[in-house]
Amino acid sequence: MLGKEKKWYAIYTKSRCEKKTDNLLIQKGIESWCPTQKVERQWTDRKKIIDIPIFRSYVFVHIDESDRIPVLETNGVINFVKYLGKPAVIQEEEIKTIKSFLLMPDASIQVTDAKILREKNRVKIKAGIFMDNEGEIVRLGKKKVYVQLQTLGQVMVVEFPIEQLLPI
Repeated sequence: MLGKEKKWYAIYTKSRCEKKTDNLLIQKGIESWCPTQKVERQWTDRKKIIDIPIFRSYVFVHIDESDRIPVLETNGVINFVKYLGKPAVIQEEEIKTIKSFLLMPDASIQVTDAKILREKNRVKIKAGIFMDNEGEIVRLGKKKVYVQLQTLGQVMVVEFPIEQLLPI
């Protein structure tokens, strides 16, 4: 039965329509998943915990070939994320990894486009002893970034994992 094997795909949605699109797909009987996390947001008059999608404009669907058209016909869906002209298959292991991470208490994922991090860009440190300090990227490695910090009137270059940096 060629084409009946279910695989995970990423679909690109209209901006800020991830959760609505996910619900519409589920109503159609299509297995979909929009990974979200709870985040505290500050308004002028109150703080509120809200559920925000981790991947902006993306929803994952677990479908076989015959479900591709109904997915594309769903309101809010723009297209499948493609690789070499074909819908990109997301490995089951990657989906399981994200799901298991989100089950951990106080799990927090922040997706940053690696292209945003460039030499001379300013970044804010998200974790560790330099948390909330700002600096300038002086060198990019494969998994580490070297950031120049100005502390106590001194300039130092510190190595950070990419995940600990937030572009500003």
